[in-house]
Amino acid sequence: MTHPFENLDPAQTLKVLPRHLAGPGEVDPHTVWAFPFDDGWHLHPADEGMVFATSPCARLWTRFDPEPEKRGKGTWTISANRIPFGPNAWQITFDATTPVELLHDVHAELLDLYLEDRHSDQDRLFQDETAPHEAYAPLLSHGWSHDVKTNGTQTFLTPEGLGGVQHRYAIRDSSGPAWRAWGGYPSEPHWRAHFSFGTPTTLVAAFTASLISTEPLHRTVQDVPAHTRRALYVATTTAKQPHGNTPVAPPPPAPASGRTR
Repeated sequence: MTHPFENLDPAQTLKVLPRHLAGPGEVDPHTVWAFPFDDGWHLHPADEGMVFATSPCARLWTRFDPEPEKRGKGTWTISANRIPFGPNAWQITFDATTPVELLHDVHAELLDLYLEDRHSDQDRLFQDETAPHEAYAPLLSHGWSHDVKTNGTQTFLTPEGLGGVQHRYAIRDSSGPAWRAWGGYPSEPHWRAHFSFGTPTTLVAAFTASLISTEPLHRTVQDVPAHTRRALYVATTTAKQPHGNTPVAPPPPAPASGRTR
């Protein structure tokens, strides 16, 4: 089956949609982490490319652990502790193959929550009152399907079926993730994300808003996963195509909801 990438040079830069199939992009903690390191946040390089960032209160920490030999190429982790260096109250993990723009938007929302709590009497990092539907309703308005199971889970799938978000709406066992997401074929996803029980729903909502955003992502042809390219749209190209004119498909028309950063 042909696709818009068929005759393009591997190094050519494109703008593509949907985001969940775009590939990871340039993996750089300085791009992903929106933290003010000149205002009390700390950056801690470690061995073998691992790097940590911690909040001034030492209750929030994030980590990037590259493992290029593994399928997910490593892990991005966000953890929150009610007391400095205490046990995790909640945790989010992403494969390193997750699009970096989604990672950036979640970390930017994390910083917003931290600053709101710091300058008020709120504690939304641990007592967030955002309703779950604020995270999944935008998916429905964007054409995603919805399947509810009697085991307490509901699953939302992308229109082309190559990505999804699952929510445990009836949590009886807090040991597993309350939310999980993936991009690609469910049996062989490009990336996976897990949000533990207790994770602020505001962070999940920031993730889903970024996931369905219609702002295209910059990628080179060689960075886009090959076996799902047929489902991608090329919004624009930034260099002359080397082998004639390849059709350019329009992006999906529905706008995304959520905050604009």
